[in-house]
Amino acid sequence: MDRIKRDYVFHRDLKKDYPIITHGEGVYLFDENGKKYLDACSGAVAANLGHGVASIGDAMAEQAKKAAFVHTMRFETNVLHELAETIGKMAPDHLNKVYFTTGGSEANESALKLARQFHRDAGRPQKHIVIGRWQSYHGNTIGSLSAGGDVKRRHAYTPNLLNYAHVYSPYCHRCPYGRQKDDCLAKENLTCLTDIERTILELGPENVSAFIAEPIVGSQQGAVPPPPGYFEKVRELCDRYEIVLIIDEVMTGFGRTGTNFATEQIGIEPDIITFGKGVSAGYAPLAGMIVHDRIINGLIQNSDGKFIHGYTYSGHPVAVAAGLAAMHVYDRDRVLENVNEQGPYLVDRLLELKQKHSYISDIRGRGLLIGMELVRDCEHDQLFDPSEKAAETLNGIAMELGAVFYPGTGSIDGIKGEHLIISPPLNVTKEEIDEMVNILDRAFTIFKEQLRKDETYEITK
Repeated sequence: MDRIKRDYVFHRDLKKDYPIITHGEGVYLFDENGKKYLDACSGAVAANLGHGVASIGDAMAEQAKKAAFVHTMRFETNVLHELAETIGKMAPDHLNKVYFTTGGSEANESALKLARQFHRDAGRPQKHIVIGRWQSYHGNTIGSLSAGGDVKRRHAYTPNLLNYAHVYSPYCHRCPYGRQKDDCLAKENLTCLTDIERTILELGPENVSAFIAEPIVGSQQGAVPPPPGYFEKVRELCDRYEIVLIIDEVMTGFGRTGTNFATEQIGIEPDIITFGKGVSAGYAPLAGMIVHDRIINGLIQNSDGKFIHGYTYSGHPVAVAAGLAAMHVYDRDRVLENVNEQGPYLVDRLLELKQKHSYISDIRGRGLLIGMELVRDCEHDQLFDPSEKAAETLNGIAMELGAVFYPGTGSIDGIKGEHLIISPPLNVTKEEIDEMVNILDRAFTIFKEQLRKDETYEITK
């Protein structure tokens, strides 16, 4: 607390004292006291290649020596073209143009604005409303926050938010519509899909610009994948009503779920894919969007080839050099193969924990993006009260033991629902997975002891 009083940092939590990290190596971080933390969440699901990869740092330094900054209104660099080509070739066939930003919020903001301009210049000027999904997250700018469904983040800024619409994300473990997954699939009648069309028709298709969704819901629900066929139907609806489909792969892109993009697994071709985090493996602020030829051709025909938008640091040479170097490491170290080997192993180890600890209600996700739903009593499906901050408390215990995870709240309705994301660097080994799961196992044991003490206190006081 003394440090907080005397330092100059505007901390995320001004009442909290944060460990000072001095260096990282592989999946580990080390603080100024020499304590080692296993980074079981890749920071914010961003440090996909772990810490201390010298070749990425070297590439950034070399580019900084050559040309640290050029303004993309006037100049471009070779590394910009090389990385754009690499990403374009990884994307679905007709998504071939890459626009760079410095973060996922900017990437999604750019996509929302591009959809609006595309419609306006094509003679559909009324199309301006975006449909997002509750318990989703697309960023912290006003536009991206308006499209997202993070109730707690939105609440403070409600008067400033744009008049966007929302439907519920498919969450079959706790269906917000009260349906059963087997019944939905058997009848080929998913309420989470019919609600999208109902919303479009209520708003008027002539007013709807874009639909934005994560292929696997990340931080707000804890790695929840969609039911089979969901996104194919979403694609059909967007085609039917001339709506731009934006798939937010900021968290899932670049191998996190076992393929270059999770879009490959849901079997559709979006109009825009947004990306971030893993593109530079966290070594530099870098993100962007990959745009379908149809939209690019529309800009050329109707907008004189110009997108009315831009950031000072778009395509920043040093950040782009970090991204290009990261792509080489993904390829050199066969990272995708490792994800597809270690992902099932991680799930198996977590399912063992589920059998042991009654606080685990569900294990879900894909690749090395795995979510764990936490409840007070699994047998009776008793939820934690939000005031208990169960996920944050559990993660705090794990940090004391030497591992850090990604806690989340509000997964059910924006207020209730606790979860933990387990998302280690994509080059993690089986031995490191064993270590993080063993730490989590011990953390649950201590967590249980603390709850018992609290319950005893409540009874006796």
